[in-house]
Amino acid sequence: MHGSIQSNTASLKLEARRQIAMKGSATEWPEESQALARTLHTKLTIDDRQWHRLKTNRERRAAELMAAALTQLICDGAHSEVEELTTQALKWIRGELKDPGCPRH
Repeated sequence: MHGSIQSNTASLKLEARRQIAMKGSATEWPEESQALARTLHTKLTIDDRQWHRLKTNRERRAAELMAAALTQLICDGAHSEVEELTTQALKWIRGELKDPGCPRH
């Protein structure tokens, strides 16, 4: 029985290492990458005060989304979310997306 527990523990550790290797790990990025990505995203996020001035700026909207995608990628976010954010950014760049405007106006 004891050998079975050791074998299961070893198998679980091996599987955990395999999962990390497949997914990637934050330790693969340079030390300050996560903090820098979050800072960039914070700087590029359009806040309430800037919204009306920048909501139709395609480059700014795309940059905000690309920074979000980069942050998700570096911080081990879901690949599907990284892809979705990148796709949205490309649509802004291509002019395929436009701001629908505020429903209040």
